[in-house]
Amino acid sequence: MTNNENDTPVDDGANPEVETAEGNEELAQLAEQLAAVQQDLLYARAETQNVRRRAEKEVADAHAYAATKFARDILSVADNLGRALAALSDEQRADEAMKPMITGLEATERELLSVFERNGITRIAAIGLPLDPNQHQAMLEIPSDKTPGTIVQEMQAGYMLKDRLLRPAMVGVAKAG
Repeated sequence: MTNNENDTPVDDGANPEVETAEGNEELAQLAEQLAAVQQDLLYARAETQNVRRRAEKEVADAHAYAATKFARDILSVADNLGRALAALSDEQRADEAMKPMITGLEATERELLSVFERNGITRIAAIGLPLDPNQHQAMLEIPSDKTPGTIVQEMQAGYMLKDRLLRPAMVGVAKAG
C-alpha cells in the first residue's frame, strides 16, 4: 500500500511472508495436537474394550463357578456316604432287615453322583495313571512292581468343577522295590 502524498509504502504491519510462516507453524502444532488426541482416543477405546471383555469374563466365571465352595463342602457328604457303603459286610448286605436301608443309601449315592454330573463336577481318575501334581496329591510311596510314579492306591477321590480343581485325589504312588 502506498501513501498518495509522497508515494512511499506504508507499513501496516501485514507482511504476507511472516503471516504464512506463523500460520504454518500454528497449523503444524494443531496437526500434532490432533494426532495426539486421536492416539489418546484410540488407546481409550482399546482400554474400554479390554475392561468390558474382562468384566464379561469375570461375570461368566462367577456364574460358572459360583457353587465352588458349596461343591467342596458337599464332597465330604459323598465321601461319608461312600465309606458307609464300603463298610457294609457281605453278611449285612445279605440280611433282609438291612436291605431297605442299603437300597436307600445306594439310591442316595446314585442321586448325589447324578447331581454332581449335572453341575459339571467330575471325579478325577487316579488308579493306574502316572502322578499328575495338578490333579493328585501323593500321600505315600508304596513298594510295587509298577513303574515308579504310577498311582497304585487312592485314599480319597479327587474332583473337578468343569475345568477347575475342587479337590486333588489323595493317592499312594509306586516306588522302585
